[in-house]
Amino acid sequence: MVLCANHRSNWDPPVLGTPLDRKVHYMAKAELFQVPVLGYILPRIGAFPVKRGGVSKESIRLSLQLLKDGHMLGIFPEGTRSNAGGIGKKGAASLAMKSGATVIPAAIIGSYKPFRRMKVVYGPPVDISEFADGGPEGLEQATDKIMTVIRAMVKQHESK
Repeated sequence: MVLCANHRSNWDPPVLGTPLDRKVHYMAKAELFQVPVLGYILPRIGAFPVKRGGVSKESIRLSLQLLKDGHMLGIFPEGTRSNAGGIGKKGAASLAMKSGATVIPAAIIGSYKPFRRMKVVYGPPVDISEFADGGPEGLEQATDKIMTVIRAMVKQHESK
């Protein structure tokens, strides 16, 4: 299962998986693993390093293996924190298509200030199978569909 969510804060990875009864694995930029405390904590919460700015073959291989083994992979398609709902990168769609994993959209809602209430809303699976044979354009369309669903969920639940 590929769990895709909006990404506004460093708190998003632990918040995204907290309500679930399964461990969620995450990609995190490799530089974070060099920070003394984070370098210890990140692997213990299911994070693994990804090199930014290009294709990280090792991260892709590990992600596909996790999905093949039935693990849940949390991905923030924007690739970095974004307040405005940035453009999604194609990695989540690509991994879901290659592995056959289900894409579950999620919206992280609430204050991004410490000790304030936040909640996660999970949506129904996003079917991207119609784009599977579309090559790079299909990946882009699948990514757009995933991001459109996430943005709509954020908008709907932030207004409540």
